[in-house]
Amino acid sequence: MDFKDQIDINRLPEHIAIIMDGNGRWAKNQGKFRVFGHESGVLSVKDIVEGCVEIGIKYLTVYAFSTENWNRPIEEVNALMELLISTINQEAETLNKNNIKLNAIGDLKSLPQKCIDDLANAMDKTKANTKCTLTLALSYSAKWELVEAAKKLATQVQEGKINIEEIDEQLFAAQLTTVNIPDPELMIRTSGEHRISNYLLWQMAYTELYFTETLWPDFRREHLYEAIVDYQKRERRFGKISEQLN
Repeated sequence: MDFKDQIDINRLPEHIAIIMDGNGRWAKNQGKFRVFGHESGVLSVKDIVEGCVEIGIKYLTVYAFSTENWNRPIEEVNALMELLISTINQEAETLNKNNIKLNAIGDLKSLPQKCIDDLANAMDKTKANTKCTLTLALSYSAKWELVEAAKKLATQVQEGKINIEEIDEQLFAAQLTTVNIPDPELMIRTSGEHRISNYLLWQMAYTELYFTETLWPDFRREHLYEAIVDYQKRERRFGKISEQLN
């Protein structure tokens, strides 16, 4: 029995977040430049998106480019931006055919203008799709997101639109870039690293974390299904005890 057959369709995580790690190491193992790993990683994204749609995952968020990634060698950053633009242009119609909505979070204005324009165009083309929402975290930092949310609330208080006493978890969450997306129940990180790297810090307060040694360019839907099977074996208590869940 493969992992897909072991999945309980009635207990799927609604939202899966992924840290796509290991492209550079994968390329090095192949004796190639790092950008070759990123190009190969696009194939993994396609397969995982298709795998999510196949079993009924409603939301998938992938960490495509962090604010810290801007500190990488300029040649690699430029190659990543070019790859991002070409991939968006190539895949927009495929997303439409599969009823997938494209979304993006992060400091998007820091991206090259061509990338901003193509991304906005693809998001507009797919905005009516309902089967799955694919969110790209681009130039994203959870600390940046939290600071921006605090600034928004401070501005609203300053302008007299809200009182400080009104600020609670729900109001704070409403300022985040993920306001219309449920918090992820499962986060997958590839390549054997065991950290969350400034990713969805608020949203992952109760997320189940799954780490695999598989490098991202080798990660396919069977690996995804394995992670979901592992997730479904866990007991999600949210502060309660086991007896309270029965």
